[in-house]
Amino acid sequence: MKIIADDKIPFLKGALEPVADVTYLPGSEIGHDDIKDADAMIIRTRTRCNARLLEGSQVKFIATATIGYDHIDTHWCEGNGIHWQNAPGCNSKSVEQYILSALLTLAVKNSFDLAGKTIGIVGVGHVGSKIEKVCNLLEMNVLLNDPPRGRAEGGNAFVSLEKIREEADIITFHVPLNISGEDSTYRFINNLFFSSLKKNPVLINSSRGEVVDGMALKQAIGAGTIGPVILDVWENEPLIDLELLWRVQIATPHIAGYSLDGKANGTRMSVHGISDFFNLGLDDWEPAGIPVPEKTEIDIDVRGKSLQQILYEAVTFSYNILDDDRKLRDSVNTFERQRGTYPVRREYGSFGVRLKNGRKEAETVLHELGFNILK
Repeated sequence: MKIIADDKIPFLKGALEPVADVTYLPGSEIGHDDIKDADAMIIRTRTRCNARLLEGSQVKFIATATIGYDHIDTHWCEGNGIHWQNAPGCNSKSVEQYILSALLTLAVKNSFDLAGKTIGIVGVGHVGSKIEKVCNLLEMNVLLNDPPRGRAEGGNAFVSLEKIREEADIITFHVPLNISGEDSTYRFINNLFFSSLKKNPVLINSSRGEVVDGMALKQAIGAGTIGPVILDVWENEPLIDLELLWRVQIATPHIAGYSLDGKANGTRMSVHGISDFFNLGLDDWEPAGIPVPEKTEIDIDVRGKSLQQILYEAVTFSYNILDDDRKLRDSVNTFERQRGTYPVRREYGSFGVRLKNGRKEAETVLHELGFNILK
């Protein structure tokens, strides 16, 4: 069998070669001639899987090693006998790490306490649920908005977007990009949204660039309708709005989910999916050789420090969001290259924290996040 794979999917090379002829290509350059005689594809978001690419091919299975799947015309694929799968939750812990680094960095940089602040989490799937847990650990007030879950589950766990617009000090988005329908998210953060805000909330978007109307966002920033903005995703990537870039407080090149752990999970799920579909016998395959950071242990003297400061030191040791912000601003024209050559980033479980002079509360929270507590 023949498989076409994005050449930037980590840990994949060598996994399928014993059972298939695998060709690796840049995701954005995969064309019809490349896939016309392929049986399967393993892709990322840069490959648009639609009729233009797939019609007349013999592709039977598409695996995207990503949570999102708006780059796949699922309706067309299903109508033409092509099975597809995404990798739900594969990088949710990575995005949690990104959001927590963002929140703590913002709080320290702007001298405010997260405890007691109200955060609105819009989209409470794999990622949003983890953000909810983190914010509860930080003793924040949490408002959850997820209309599909609200309809399915009932009860009062979820609130309206209107309530979030009225009460939230911070709003973070973790929704899929739905172009149409009852739960359309295409540019649903627009002038109407901004004009109805009762506070000047922090805005964080790490979902999809197109859920926010960029022009409306620039106007809201200019008018002071919102507070600091953190963007990991942008309209028209990689050709992002440079004016918007310089107006936001933290800017990164769509790497929130780019921990090696998250990438390995996405690759694992893709290989398992293809193996199951074609009965290839690779259902137990695991990525090998995942690099570890140069430094994996941190000592923190907690004397005189708040829980927030302790968490800030530990979390930014594992991942400092400002490093990615700096790289993007210094070389905005290498947006895609920065994603394709992203450095080693591991999640909390790869790090050990040793607290000097005690603080049981901090140990408990760090353990809950996933850090190893050293004695």
